[in-house]
Amino acid sequence: MMEKKPIDAAYRELEEETGMKNLEFIKEIEGTTMYELPEHLLGIIWKGKYKGQRQKWFLMRYLGKDNDINIKTDNPEFLDWKWIDLNEITEVVVDFKLHVYKELKEKIKQIIN
Repeated sequence: MMEKKPIDAAYRELEEETGMKNLEFIKEIEGTTMYELPEHLLGIIWKGKYKGQRQKWFLMRYLGKDNDINIKTDNPEFLDWKWIDLNEITEVVVDFKLHVYKELKEKIKQIIN
């Protein structure tokens, strides 16, 4: 059996959740991030099986066309999508994930600058 790598999961998830296929790998983001659900969502999200999530992130460039992006999947995870400036990512995220996106923003800035 082949070893499954986090980058393989990232490509698979992107395609399953957004239809994105035409991607250029840039860099693996160092370490992992973690968040926990707030009390009012415990037992509701993920059918109550989990209380949070540890995530591995990768920086990629999308080389496809916007109209190739499809979030209307069999099991949709998103209501809408839009491109935003890196500096704005901490302004559009839910409160309990804010620390994750602050950390990501800084790590990405170090890579791209």
